[in-house]
Amino acid sequence: MPAEKTLPVLSLLRRGHGVLVHRRRVRVLAALLGSWIPPNSRVLDIGCGDGAIGRLIAEHRPDIAIQGAEFSARPGCRIPCSAFDGSALPFAPGTFDVCLLTDVLHHTPDVRALLREAARASRRYVLVKDHARESAMDGIILRLMDWVGNRPHGVRLPYNYQSRAQWQEHFAACALREVNCTSRIPLYPPPFSWIFGRGLHFVALLEKLPAAP
Repeated sequence: MPAEKTLPVLSLLRRGHGVLVHRRRVRVLAALLGSWIPPNSRVLDIGCGDGAIGRLIAEHRPDIAIQGAEFSARPGCRIPCSAFDGSALPFAPGTFDVCLLTDVLHHTPDVRALLREAARASRRYVLVKDHARESAMDGIILRLMDWVGNRPHGVRLPYNYQSRAQWQEHFAACALREVNCTSRIPLYPPPFSWIFGRGLHFVALLEKLPAAP
């Protein structure tokens, strides 16, 4: 069967990605994201995966209480995790101080729908790590990265990448304003950073705008 023939390849990719990319990614993102979360925050990590980033953030920042929400919760998730249907979070408005979305929105068919739901569940901030696609070549590289990193885990891959201009439109449509942003994220060492870095990744801290009177 074709599926049986590809299984060893996917298994090899999973192990190789875990050793060469995933561990560094977890360390770098946990340090950066954790440094941008306000003190004593209650945080929801939406699409938390195995919880590795959330767990490391909590270890670095013991003042932060963090839990996850995941469409397909993985056994042994490293932080407390609630299941959700991928669109509606099972929490009341303003339950959390910060909602975190780490490489999640480009896996959704409707970026604004989940971003708006994250803003609803947050009292003040939404913290986003995602990709920016400004050219056809960017799209090709991002697809390759996504396939290698996520296909072995069975993650849905709609490749819904946005340009920075599109991201700004999404933020505004969800009544969020950007208060801090960086594309300097050392996820890969040279020479890999020259191909897989170069502004393809960004982290943005977004603050909810006051409700209209």
